[in-house]
Amino acid sequence: MSTLPARSMLPRLFVDQPLAAAVDLALPTRAARHAQVLRLQPGAAVTLFDGSGGEWSAQITAMDRRGVRVQVLEHHAQERELPIAVTLALAMPANDRMDALVEKATELGVAGLQPLLTERSVLRLAGERAERRQAHWQAIAVAACEQSGRNRVPAIHPVRPLVAWLAALSPAGDSEVRLLLGWRDASPWPPASARAGAALTLLSGPEGGLTDSEEDLARACDFVSTSLGPRVLRADTAPLAALAAVALSAR
Repeated sequence: MSTLPARSMLPRLFVDQPLAAAVDLALPTRAARHAQVLRLQPGAAVTLFDGSGGEWSAQITAMDRRGVRVQVLEHHAQERELPIAVTLALAMPANDRMDALVEKATELGVAGLQPLLTERSVLRLAGERAERRQAHWQAIAVAACEQSGRNRVPAIHPVRPLVAWLAALSPAGDSEVRLLLGWRDASPWPPASARAGAALTLLSGPEGGLTDSEEDLARACDFVSTSLGPRVLRADTAPLAALAAVALSAR
């Protein structure tokens, strides 16, 4: 019987470059720092993933102040993704709630996240500040993948105004479902369409909700309004509740 720990129990490190068997690799800065924080030593087994699918067994061969080297061993075609590709398009909640939302949405299996600026948005980002936050949220998604066992990192897209994002959407095809989380003329959750197709886009508004004109624009882009129930959920709670419901129904 093998004395090696199961892969699910090993430290998981994201490497932002293609991996291949029998390669001696210097870990990128972030992954090397993670290994150093964990106080891993030469000979320690780790799991690597590069976001292209599956994961790799690897072993640390050297570690010093200059960095960490690993020997890439065997590929394992392990996937832990939802059967439906879910994109969350949402008005960014204020303070640090967006950080937590990105983390939890990644754990729940989101495929992509589109931060939006709406008429009632409290958090308003543009230019270099928006780019820095996007990079910060992408790093949070990477860490959440390492923790949760996912091998595909969701894309955190650049911040965009809602109106511009809607205008750039192509018509929804037969394989895509678009749902708007709202109150006006909303059907009860779960709509049958949430389980149909191969892709689902969930649109969620800010703390004060989307305006009537914004909702009308979304409906014109094939979004169907649906309600999560009679209680008023926070802007960072509603999209996660919907994502969790989709994840459970799609198992």
